[in-house]
Amino acid sequence: MSSDALRVVIVTGVSGAGKSTALKALEDVGYFCVDNLPLPLLPNLVDLMVEEGKRTSTLPQIALGVDAREDEFLDGYKSAFADLRRRGYPPEVLFLDANDDTLVRRFSETRRRHPLAGEDLREGIMRERELLRGLREEANAVVDTANLNVHQLKGVIQERYRRTGDVLGLTLLSFGFKHGLPAEADVVLDVRWMPNPYFVEALSAHTGLEAEVASFVLDNDDARAFLDKTVDLVSFLLPRAEKEGKGYLTVAIGCTGGRHRSVAVVKALAARLPPRHPLTVRHRDLARGPVASADVSAEPKGDQP
Repeated sequence: MSSDALRVVIVTGVSGAGKSTALKALEDVGYFCVDNLPLPLLPNLVDLMVEEGKRTSTLPQIALGVDAREDEFLDGYKSAFADLRRRGYPPEVLFLDANDDTLVRRFSETRRRHPLAGEDLREGIMRERELLRGLREEANAVVDTANLNVHQLKGVIQERYRRTGDVLGLTLLSFGFKHGLPAEADVVLDVRWMPNPYFVEALSAHTGLEAEVASFVLDNDDARAFLDKTVDLVSFLLPRAEKEGKGYLTVAIGCTGGRHRSVAVVKALAARLPPRHPLTVRHRDLARGPVASADVSAEPKGDQP
């Protein structure tokens, strides 16, 4: 195999956003993971992995965990990244983030001490954001984990970085704009112009996975034209993303709440798209809302990342 198949992912982000969970998820899909590797050892690790890949004919994949305590890495990563690019191994930076209130709650629940906080936790979070600002600007992907539990975060990471050979993986993601844009999306399409079942008493409590809701949303000329044009768009983008060397493409479809229109559209698109690319379907906000919350109240919410 060619040594230029090496993949290097730098996993970083604010403390409490899920870096350890992300590294475990990458390890589960075949990455060699190292947390807080001293920067001078990075070239040696790359060389070892390239030689191992040649010997075993297995695609080498490395994930390095980095946090704000690694002064040496933060001071020298730009030149190290430039060296990797010159050698043909461009690093991919995955930055995990969450809002301050979520981070404060997580540290309170786990009773862990923030690595940069003294008496004031929020001050430590702010200081850490500043230290990591350069790495965030380098990021190829920013994942907001505020609304993800451990299992959901693992799914997002593995969708994006799972080895798929030479075939690009496609993710269709429904979401609600009122809950925020999905940071992992490569393409975002807005379907808030479609008929809204929320205002129909017989449909409001149901979801876009159900036939009567899907029919209400999609059984019209504009919706059918939108589906046709979106299939054409995605089919146009897939080979070009593959040619660029991407391993994934995430197409996010958004409505207001993420329970009706976007869900119905994603389900319909999944049935229409050609099967050549591995397909993952996710409905980020399907369980939100007062009715949905009542429906799932007896289920465990899952651990936070």
